[in-house]
Amino acid sequence: MLNSTTTRRLTVEAVADTDLAPGAHLVTDRFGYTHHGVYAGAGKVVHYAGLSRSLRRAPVHEVTLEEFAQGRPVRVRQSPGARFAGVEAVRRAYSRLGEDRYRLISNNCEHFCMWCLYGESRSDQIDLWKSWASDVLAACRDAIRRLADSRSMPVVSADSRFGFECGTFVNSTQSSS
Repeated sequence: MLNSTTTRRLTVEAVADTDLAPGAHLVTDRFGYTHHGVYAGAGKVVHYAGLSRSLRRAPVHEVTLEEFAQGRPVRVRQSPGARFAGVEAVRRAYSRLGEDRYRLISNNCEHFCMWCLYGESRSDQIDLWKSWASDVLAACRDAIRRLADSRSMPVVSADSRFGFECGTFVNSTQSSS
């Protein structure tokens, strides 16, 4: 093993080709995301190519480890509690060879690997992005509310034609008459 890194949800270990076992969940960094594949043995990886090589989506296919890595380090994501391991995980990966239903949010390379190993299509990466986006949107909403509250104030205005009007909000920079 070359080194090991622990994140909040998973442990990944950098490996040389000789350390890989069939069914290993492989991860390699790309610009802004991580790409996932299942090691099939004999230097081959089955992965959902998706958008990993261009802006045009690509199907599940088999590539060499070098093609999968694209010159970047490859790590093994530990899969504690996987329902399918080794040859069975590889069989599951090959069962989807040629599938061309890639969707960034709901059917990407990580969803594919998690299905091969756990029988569940999920992506921690997408869950993290969704959580981050939700937090950003909530912060923006709160900032807009604070800004609106600081620029407006409740007033009571008198209008000789209509009597008193309570609860009218006016911009605090406007003068009331």
